[in-house]
Amino acid sequence: MKNSIVIVDDHVLIAQALKGIISNFEQFEVLYECENGRVLQDKFKSGATIPTIVLLDISMPIMDGFETAKWLKKNHPSVLIMTLSMQDDEQSVIKMIKNGSHGYLLKNTHPAELEKSLLKLVKEGYYYPDWASRMVFSSLNNDAEKNNSLVKLSDREKEFLSYTITEMNYKEIAEKMFCSPRTVESYRDSLFEKLELKTRVGLAVYAMKNGFGEK
Repeated sequence: MKNSIVIVDDHVLIAQALKGIISNFEQFEVLYECENGRVLQDKFKSGATIPTIVLLDISMPIMDGFETAKWLKKNHPSVLIMTLSMQDDEQSVIKMIKNGSHGYLLKNTHPAELEKSLLKLVKEGYYYPDWASRMVFSSLNNDAEKNNSLVKLSDREKEFLSYTITEMNYKEIAEKMFCSPRTVESYRDSLFEKLELKTRVGLAVYAMKNGFGEK
């Protein structure tokens, strides 16, 4: 059985071209296309088939990719979101990840890379190409990719990690964890040392890749 995809992009020619490319992928099929997030919402609410993957653009009228990803994360958390955009800036990548995107690709991606990324997305639950890792997650090193079993984390550190992928600041996280901001900072500093990371972005990516879901 093929993995189903819905394309959300306001450029009809691009959506149609993507559909044609994906039709050649052995393990994938496109169910339908939507020109923005609002149309996708209406489709889902009207009983249309929910796909395995939503291939999502960012810049769209009415309801853009940021809003759409956030809505999917809340209402259809089982749907895998692969961002496909022309925007390659750090802010867009981080925001899409925080809003629930499981992967990020540029629209100039080669079809073979697209197929590879979709396969990895289905298998592992995420896909970030080298350029995104180099640009946005430069603080990550090989130790950040370690499995949880190789790094001993306390329950409170794990709880803190789950909040790093939200938009909450450290004071708000402290309130959620019923502790002081200074205590939260101690968890952060401890994780920086254990995981050999330097930024919250690094912690957020580690949390995403190692299954620490948002609280």
